[in-house]
Amino acid sequence: MMAIETSGRIEKVNGNELRYEEFVERYMEKNQPVVLTGLMDDWKACSDWVDENGQPNLRFFSTHFGKSKVQVADCNTRDFTDQMRVEMSVSEFIDQWCKEAVQEERGVTSNNGDIDKSVLYLKDWHFVKEYPNYAAYSTPHFVRDDWLNLYLDSYRMHRDPDSYQEKDEISCSDYRFVYMGAKGSWTPLHADVFRSYSWSANVCGKKQWFLLPPSQSHLVFDRNMKACIYNIFDNNISENLFPGFKKATWLECIQEQNEIIFVPSGWYHQVHNLEDTVSINHNWFNSYNLCWVLDLMARDYNEAKEYIEDIRDICDDFEGLCQRNLAANTGMNFYDFFIFLARFTLANLVVLDNLARDTENVAGSLSPMVQQLAHNLASIKNIVLKMKSLECFSGDQGFMLDLGETHKDPKLSKLCYSLVQACGSIHKQQISSLCMKTIATHDSRSLTIIQNFCDGVSSPQDLVKFIDTVSTELAKSEAPE
Repeated sequence: MMAIETSGRIEKVNGNELRYEEFVERYMEKNQPVVLTGLMDDWKACSDWVDENGQPNLRFFSTHFGKSKVQVADCNTRDFTDQMRVEMSVSEFIDQWCKEAVQEERGVTSNNGDIDKSVLYLKDWHFVKEYPNYAAYSTPHFVRDDWLNLYLDSYRMHRDPDSYQEKDEISCSDYRFVYMGAKGSWTPLHADVFRSYSWSANVCGKKQWFLLPPSQSHLVFDRNMKACIYNIFDNNISENLFPGFKKATWLECIQEQNEIIFVPSGWYHQVHNLEDTVSINHNWFNSYNLCWVLDLMARDYNEAKEYIEDIRDICDDFEGLCQRNLAANTGMNFYDFFIFLARFTLANLVVLDNLARDTENVAGSLSPMVQQLAHNLASIKNIVLKMKSLECFSGDQGFMLDLGETHKDPKLSKLCYSLVQACGSIHKQQISSLCMKTIATHDSRSLTIIQNFCDGVSSPQDLVKFIDTVSTELAKSEAPE
């Protein structure tokens, strides 16, 4: 096994002794990893999914969730940049897991004398979507400002129905997962989808993490910055192909049972299960890492464009083809991201308006919730300004998001409702029943202001103008006479 250079370990912090503002300042804003402890004691998963010996309760999974269809990786078989995956039921996966464990215990060997064992790893199980009423866990308030999953609970990310595939992982329904694997299962080197944040909670078992800061990510790519190393412990890594690899300095972390690791944006990481393990994992982004999402899309767009540049002159809709390829490779294109930002702008303005007018919200503009919503809008505006120079918005791209109709859509009400609940949970503030009812029933003064000042948006310039105009009008209407 190739040796790698490690320098230091990831900080471990008792989550009960950490304020949300400290988590933001020390970890989210600075894009630094941390392990949080003490936050899983009341999780149902920690009792139901773990047997009396502290091992995964495989019988419970098979009995209660056995018919679920899941993706299972064979950790010993590479498939391009990932491990080969097959679909099977949870019961089939557990039967295979138990069979492999018995064979290993008995030392059953193949014809060539090796132990006949494949290492299977259940990955990306959309457990919350499939069992919404089971309540296996409660998302810690530190990581509840999750725009990605709040949005996907109401909308699809990619808006082109012709290219949407129901079972396509890229166009998936959410990014809340359960992982299960035996000792020795592992995940190859990668950075997370959308360059999102992620958090991973060990319900049982032990994981070993190796993380590389974004400033060193170029060291795990080839000379052309195209191919990434698959396994950092592969003895056959070519120094000629990956000349910078030996210069990489890794952070190592042993994650114990009932610990949650926060993995920031752009950190490449490889993970090994040192014991039989069950974990819960979320990918997510918010106002603090939107820039990472846009930067990834810009790089992927340039690659997609370069790949088909030679057919530009014979293509009727070259830019449309680039956007379709971007969505296929990245999970969304610039139009999808723009619509996501526009809808989230609406949701933030609606919630901000209702909170500001809520007579029971005595803190008013000083409320941490109000300050967070204002920060959200400022972050969205900054990202949208960066999108003004994108080629896809240089002409008439043929779409318009009607904000008045969007505001009336029950999907937006659901997004607003989830957003205010998340904000209240993060800042441990009670939201009045009147405020919640107003949001749920569209009974908002902001609707009139939205319709009066902007019928729709089709470009970054439109959205910036909308944010400025509506924010100013809301501020005027809330000011004392």
